[in-house]
Amino acid sequence: MLKMHKKAKNSAVIAKNVVSSQRFSYITHVMETESVRLNVLEDALDGRLDICSSEGSLTVFPKSLLSSYLVDYIGIIVCIDGFFSFEVNEEPGSVKAGETLFLTENVRLQIKVASDNLRYYLLFYRIGPIRDILGNTVMMMRLYSTLNPRPFSILATGEEYAIADYVQLLPCSSYGESTMFDGHERKLLMLSLTYRLCSIFNRKVVQGGEASGHKIDIFVRLITLISEHYQKERSVSFYADRLCLSPKYLSSMVKSICGYTVQDLVFKAIIRRAIFLMTSTSKTILEISDELHFPNASAFGTFFKKQTGLSPKHYRLSENKEGE
Repeated sequence: MLKMHKKAKNSAVIAKNVVSSQRFSYITHVMETESVRLNVLEDALDGRLDICSSEGSLTVFPKSLLSSYLVDYIGIIVCIDGFFSFEVNEEPGSVKAGETLFLTENVRLQIKVASDNLRYYLLFYRIGPIRDILGNTVMMMRLYSTLNPRPFSILATGEEYAIADYVQLLPCSSYGESTMFDGHERKLLMLSLTYRLCSIFNRKVVQGGEASGHKIDIFVRLITLISEHYQKERSVSFYADRLCLSPKYLSSMVKSICGYTVQDLVFKAIIRRAIFLMTSTSKTILEISDELHFPNASAFGTFFKKQTGLSPKHYRLSENKEGE
């Protein structure tokens, strides 16, 4: 009996050591895998691939995002544990566990602080190369980015883990570098993810379903028209005529849905484009003014300062200083 007891004890010790060894190997594997994924994400961001994905959870941010980084993508960062703080176009924000940071296209992101227990998922992706299959499904995201006065949104969607599942399925890549079957699979995943995001934004825009489906349909058509004509057409009457509505009715309806006037939405589109041109191109203020169809640079400067609080020159200088 004594021998059996010793043998059983030795077996238990061996089993414990095996389990400990396996656990250590698993932890080491996870750490190595995270290190590899972090490097892959860093390379994807530097190479500006069409899809930049963490491909799983990460605990530290890539170096690219620790300085001002132009996000010319739709950007999603899901925070699972801990928190992080950031600046987008110099506007500060922070995200905690259970929240998702949504970035509109053509903004500058810089991560400032991250907690020791941070765990997050990241996905930046371009919709341009796959617009043929996405079609109008991206309209609700465009609509929400137009309405949102900030260059980012922080939402507790309740669907953080579902979004994270998509991040794990989508590897870093460019659309043109895959086989036909990989490409189709990736497009279907992107379509499914975009539908889910549109559903989230739809709940936000419709404000709990208070607006009727007919009004929302008109509203989406208005956003489409603004995105196509804002550089030249700024009058309410132009958009009302295109929608076969009176300017008074259109203004009242839009105000009731989103709290902004039609002119507010047009001005937001102009400012968003102006900021992109000033921060991402070497065009002069006069050239930007001409592209946005202002009569002269002075008129553009007056408009820009009224909307942002800074002159175009001072805004560009502040951005250049931040990027140094």
